[in-house]
Amino acid sequence: MDRQQQIDLANAFIRQLEAKEEHYSMAGDVEDPSLDNAYLVQDSFIDVMLERGARIVGWKVALTSKAMQEFCGVDHPLSGAIFDSRVHQSPSQVSLSDHRHLGLECEIAVRVKRDLTQGAEPYTKEIIIDAVETCYPAFELIEDRDADYDALNPFDSVSENAWNAGVILGDPLPNWEELDLVETPTVLEVNGDTLGSGRTGDALGHPFEAVAWLANHLNSRDRFLRAGEFVMTGSTVITYFPEPGDQVHFVVGTNAPVMLACS
Repeated sequence: MDRQQQIDLANAFIRQLEAKEEHYSMAGDVEDPSLDNAYLVQDSFIDVMLERGARIVGWKVALTSKAMQEFCGVDHPLSGAIFDSRVHQSPSQVSLSDHRHLGLECEIAVRVKRDLTQGAEPYTKEIIIDAVETCYPAFELIEDRDADYDALNPFDSVSENAWNAGVILGDPLPNWEELDLVETPTVLEVNGDTLGSGRTGDALGHPFEAVAWLANHLNSRDRFLRAGEFVMTGSTVITYFPEPGDQVHFVVGTNAPVMLACS
């Protein structure tokens, strides 16, 4: 794939996204829909966003469950960038009319306090602990544009920036150092009713495992996780597709919830 095709595909994705068009697979438009080529398209997408004045403030880790990896035909997670204009603090509001088909995922966000550049050894969960500044409960907004889930492929997931449409950050977890980030319960509440539940370790076994994977992955792409950036570490509860009027809360343990009103 040459540079111009990468740029053309990235711009086509942006046009489709901004027009709220139904999802269209770009995998059939390229001779080799490999993950390497998909990340080249994502790089071009990131370049366009940066040229528009956006700034990367975090990264997301997608496909953190074995079931979803097998479903999409890969044996590892995928990643995407998060831009400053798409990050909001709880309590927040979202207009569903601004999206074609918006989903919410309940996650732990982990902010790092130092650059995670290429080292002599790969990053591990144990190394990551010393680099963590704080952790947050968070919603990730997912725009799937009514995609056909039976036809999902990793090329589209990666080239389309892993479908990130925004992040809602809750208050920092005040006791994250003492919190059991494997077994602490997570709960999704919609209009006062519990709709789903899980554990903080449901994504890759521990949120810091996702950060370690992301740090190593970025290093393999000549990038790195920078001090002050955060990582969305994967969903701990089923994805919820909200309706107008929904009041959605995500609770981690006994801490304050992330709150989102949908109109």
